[in-house]
Amino acid sequence: MKVLSLNFLTCAAKACKSSSDSYPLHPKDAELVQDEIELNPDMIINVLPRLDWAALRTTSSELGFPALPEQPPTAEELQADEKTLRDLHHLLLETQMSEGKLVCANCGHEYAVKEGIANFLLPSHMV
Repeated sequence: MKVLSLNFLTCAAKACKSSSDSYPLHPKDAELVQDEIELNPDMIINVLPRLDWAALRTTSSELGFPALPEQPPTAEELQADEKTLRDLHHLLLETQMSEGKLVCANCGHEYAVKEGIANFLLPSHMV
């Protein structure tokens, strides 16, 4: 599961639908793997406005990456700063969570991640 996809996941429990604590899900006991992927600057520049930057900053720090700036870089800043572009590419596209758990801060439910796939099936009492 790529770090990019973590930016779009929220807790599936019914009780968490109205809680802001159900997003982002927090990685726990995460085993990360790196896949080398060719840099596509246009993809990073185009996806950046669609990301929840605060959630990405949280996820990044919880996974042990260096702190991201308070505000996302603009397209112009990314085009001028290849290091930042490569760092975002590495974080978002080359880093995958292969094993571990995603934890909801609201209800505490843990979603298991096995072989890079998260299991979002809930027990019947949580549906």
